[in-house]
Order: sequence, then C-alpha cells, then structure tokens
Amino acid sequence: MVQILFTKGAGKHDRMEVMRGGVPAEVIDLPKQGIIPHDMVHFAVESTLRKRGFLMRVAEGEEAAFRMQPEAESESVERLVEVFQADGWAGWATPVPDMLQLYRVTCDARRCEMLDVSPEDMEAIRQCILELSAHWERVPVGESLVLELGEHRDTR
Repeated sequence: MVQILFTKGAGKHDRMEVMRGGVPAEVIDLPKQGIIPHDMVHFAVESTLRKRGFLMRVAEGEEAAFRMQPEAESESVERLVEVFQADGWAGWATPVPDMLQLYRVTCDARRCEMLDVSPEDMEAIRQCILELSAHWERVPVGESLVLELGEHRDTR
C-alpha cells in the first residue's frame, strides 16, 4: 500500500510525501492554491474512478515528478483534475453538466480522450473532494493528513 502524506505549510507551500514500502520517501512542495492541494484532487479522482493518473503511476514506481512521460489515461485524468480545481475555485458548486462540458472542451483542446464519466461519477468525486476538504481544513499548520491509495470507495 502506498501512503501519501500531505503536510500543511505555513507559507506559500504545502508538502506531499510519497511513502512506498522499502523505498525512501519522495517529497514534493505543493504551491498553495486556496483549495485542497492539486494532488489531493488527483487522489479523489483516481481513487473514485479507479483510473491511472499521476498518483497511481507513482504508486506503481514512477518518480514523483512534475513532468512525466505522456500517457493517454493519465492525460485524461489530468484534464478532469483541472475541471475539479476550477470547480473548487468557484466554490464547489458548478452544475455537473457544465463541468462535463468544460471537460469535453479541455480534452478537445489538448487532443486527449475523455474518460467515460457519468454525472453520478462526477458527484461521487465531488463528495470525496468535499470530505477531503473538510479534513484538510481541520489540519493545523505543520501537521499532516495521510491517505492510502485504494482507500476510497469505488463508486462503480
């Protein structure tokens, strides 16, 4: 099991540590963005849909780097993460049909295939994000929230 440790920073960055058994932890500084960290949104999308994005690739052994080799499914996951980030900046209240349309436009612009996501999938991801947001809000500066890949429920 891979653990992802998110530590709330006092300044402009939070921190993410990827802990895989028997391998030194990888540490990444995450710019604060006014909502949960970007990679926590990845966790919500990937664990809810059971899709291979950045975190799943890291869990499988790839280096936790900001630039990875392009891969169709992970590119599609990244576009969906961006849609949910935009939803977060808008207060987590964007109508699901609008989010799906934005996802379609974003995928078309980046020439990547959309994941097969239903309105129910979108609501499940949003619910996971809202739960993570509530937990993250309660984490004091300097403290951490630990997530395990594969921990969240599968909505399918």
